[in-house]
Amino acid sequence: MTGDRIHPELRRRARFLPRQPVSPRTLPIIRRLHNATGDGRDRDIEIVELDNNVQVRVHRPAQTTDPTPALLWIHGGGYVIGRAQQDDALCRRFADTLGIVVAAVDYRLAPEYPYPQPLHDCFDALRWLADRREVDSTRLAIGGASAGGGLAAALALHTRDHGPVVPALQLLLYPMLDDRTVPRPEVADHYRLWSDRSNRWAWDCYLRDADRELAVPARRQDLSGVAPAWIGVGTCDLFHDESLDYAERLRDAGVDCSLEVVPGAFHAFDLVAPKAPISQAFFSSQSARLSAALGTAVR
Repeated sequence: MTGDRIHPELRRRARFLPRQPVSPRTLPIIRRLHNATGDGRDRDIEIVELDNNVQVRVHRPAQTTDPTPALLWIHGGGYVIGRAQQDDALCRRFADTLGIVVAAVDYRLAPEYPYPQPLHDCFDALRWLADRREVDSTRLAIGGASAGGGLAAALALHTRDHGPVVPALQLLLYPMLDDRTVPRPEVADHYRLWSDRSNRWAWDCYLRDADRELAVPARRQDLSGVAPAWIGVGTCDLFHDESLDYAERLRDAGVDCSLEVVPGAFHAFDLVAPKAPISQAFFSSQSARLSAALGTAVR
């Protein structure tokens, strides 16, 4: 049974979604399927090669003047799967809705490339984006979904500690923030696309022998001075509690943080049902916060 806790607009999709897609056994299969989709080259997307064979996919808005505000987008996938290409439609939507440049980074994945390599790839992409003549580096946001949201949160801390870029906003969609996450028994039957078992294994792949007090955003003691934040999460998401806790800690540290809690939404609900009204409202909330932070009008 799908269950009454899942939002009515999402129940039909939920019936066909896996609860634990990623494991040591399924990782090679999922990666092969991702690679089979090709490089996704599109005449409207510029693909730039950075150092270490890291790619950035650049989406430009129509009818804009330089310099333009920008968003560095970081895809999800539990730090172990995923490609920037998977979020082409979302990045294009941000670009067109807000009139901004959106650059999606193809960071290297664990377990082959554990912390800090993925974070450093995102940092390199952010510095590259800030140096673009077409980009206004004073109006630059960072964002991501799931593991991408976790990397965006880590990147906000990294830029606070090391500079030189000062993000105007960190946009965190159901972010993967805490390796200590435990199951939520009251909604565990409603998890979709990510489970506590997948979560533990993926964090171990990413962290290896790293200092977890430094590498994991939710373990960081001092959150003061980081970029303002928008955090969005559903009530049926494994990451619900850690997202709310992180938002509270940001506010306690004096950081402006908006929190969007979506009743009955499971993990990545907006990506699997983008046309549902609940997903449209979720995107509108993100766009409004980006618009305010970057000084752009929603088109």
